[in-house]
Amino acid sequence: MANLYITEQNSILRKTGDRLIVQKNDATILDVQCHKIDAVLIFGNVQFTTQAVNELLEHDIELAILSRTGRLKGQLTPPAPKNIALRIMQFQRYHDDEFRLKLSKEILKGKFLSGIHMLTMFLTNHPNLKFGDELGGLKKALVAIESADSIEQLFGIEGSAAKSYYHAYGMMFLKEFEFPGRVKRPPTDPINALLSLTYTMIFNEISSLLDGLGFDPFLGYFHHPNYGRESLGADLIEEFRSPIGDKLTLNLVNKGILKADDFYKNPKGGVYLKRESLKRYFSEYEKFLNREFQRSGETVTFRKAFRLQAQNMAKVISEDKPYIPFGTD
Repeated sequence: MANLYITEQNSILRKTGDRLIVQKNDATILDVQCHKIDAVLIFGNVQFTTQAVNELLEHDIELAILSRTGRLKGQLTPPAPKNIALRIMQFQRYHDDEFRLKLSKEILKGKFLSGIHMLTMFLTNHPNLKFGDELGGLKKALVAIESADSIEQLFGIEGSAAKSYYHAYGMMFLKEFEFPGRVKRPPTDPINALLSLTYTMIFNEISSLLDGLGFDPFLGYFHHPNYGRESLGADLIEEFRSPIGDKLTLNLVNKGILKADDFYKNPKGGVYLKRESLKRYFSEYEKFLNREFQRSGETVTFRKAFRLQAQNMAKVISEDKPYIPFGTD
């Protein structure tokens, strides 16, 4: 199954029977069966009826409401049994400094190894590029995390590694765009716009999954709890940034799927995808997340990998199993 993205401004989401329809000016522009949908994401000025919401809840489909630029405003989630035993253990583990430090090291290990793999694989097809210093910085960071004795130290190591990684990443774009380095809020250029959007999409999916499995998504281990931030989702996304966010962005640009005229500059600040281009982006995002590949002898997709990692985290918390980051097993 897949997510349904509704970006058509001034449209309305309705239901008829067990189907969802999107209408605009009395014309039906989309008609889809509920059982084919995992979640519905609406962007900007899109209305929805009470009947449509009831149908979504009946089918255990989450409804996420986002701004036109992809910022999550809120969501409606079907009620599901909550694993109170897991939540109790999750909070108990938070007060175990040794557990938090050990888990945080594994999270960063997964992130750094994913970055090294990303750069190394690109070099196999582009031997004219030289990433020696950047790869050296990432490998140095891998060694440094082993001797770190606090999470604050890990944040410092992560910051240094990020500079090395993104410096090399900027040299990987072969088309018309330049990457000035990571700029988050707001994104100042098309590359950062794509990175921010994709990271947000992944983060929302992971956080919703964690909530559905019974976690408290707001209590993380590497990322400190912060008002309004789903810190456990922030923990789990780290190992997926390179293989999904960075790789998808690179593909969209280097393959010419998205070009300079697909973006616009907001008068209030920031660069974003135009509405029609956003539709093309979501199509590519869905294909990327549903692409099958082999992992530990099993055929998976990235969406399945999200669930496997969340289940892995549950075993770490409740059964004291070692955490194995994505891509390192």
